[in-house]
Amino acid sequence: MTSQFSKIHPELLPSAKMSPKVNYSRGNIWLFNLLMGLMPPSKALNGLHVENVFIPREDGRTKIRLRVYQPKTIDAPTSVLLWMHGGGYVIGKPEQDDVSCAQYVRELGVTVVSVDYRLAPKNPFPAGLDDCYSALKWVVSHAQEFNIDPSRVAIGGNSAGGGLAAALAQLAHDRKEVELVFQLLIYPMLDDRTVFRTDIDDSNNVTWTHKSNRFGWESYLGGECGAEVVPAYSVPARRADLSGLPPAWIGVGTLDIFHDEDIAYAQRLRESGVDCELNIVSGAFHGFDVFDPEVSVVQEFRNSQIEALRKNLFRSSELVSNGRGS
Repeated sequence: MTSQFSKIHPELLPSAKMSPKVNYSRGNIWLFNLLMGLMPPSKALNGLHVENVFIPREDGRTKIRLRVYQPKTIDAPTSVLLWMHGGGYVIGKPEQDDVSCAQYVRELGVTVVSVDYRLAPKNPFPAGLDDCYSALKWVVSHAQEFNIDPSRVAIGGNSAGGGLAAALAQLAHDRKEVELVFQLLIYPMLDDRTVFRTDIDDSNNVTWTHKSNRFGWESYLGGECGAEVVPAYSVPARRADLSGLPPAWIGVGTLDIFHDEDIAYAQRLRESGVDCELNIVSGAFHGFDVFDPEVSVVQEFRNSQIEALRKNLFRSSELVSNGRGS
């Protein structure tokens, strides 16, 4: 046990040791989604206004569920963060991120809208991304109803949700229907070609293994990974031109299977003239921040996200008038 977790940050060791190592597959994802459906409401939501809103998909026949988190009282139109949950494109739902979404609302006074997008393998690309784009357009078109400022829209997500956020930033840039001010990418799942890496040590991958990564990408892409050409927006790291995208924050641990692909994407954003803050956490595995929010390494990681959102979602005059400026 000690040798297996020898590289993990000491504060994260208890979480690593209590987390069973699981390989996700077609045979068990139904169980994980069932268990997520049984999650009790989070106490973190006390004092917030939270509601589920159902909006039409592009087909006009089915609905997308959005989970909207807002302060109880809103004096002026708020900035908004459109959020995509993680789960390797194959599992998950908005409620799993109640704690982090509530923190964004409490710390910043913003509105967070989390998308219950369709999951693979039942619904491969582009279903999930289509849902996210529909949600983005709906949020902007219903800004007055929810007291949202449509000129201050950020997107974000973790893991596969971070990958969807990165793809959504690319799609929104090209369609020019909604202008985004920021993208928050938390250990994002960006590159299908990582499944072919043989030099990544899998022993410290507590929550997301090589086998799970291959299953996630093959489910999402509807076929084998590593094709010479992939559909536009399906694999964010495959996009050749990253210029013109909104400023970004990318955070990832050194033990995360996505470590190298995330750093490469951050570097390419910077080389393309996009402002990108990179936060690398030594000894952190994939999803390390969801276990114990009280440890300092997790708090520092979350605080970095809060400050990046604060910097990019509020105008300078607001930061000063609200006592948020330095």
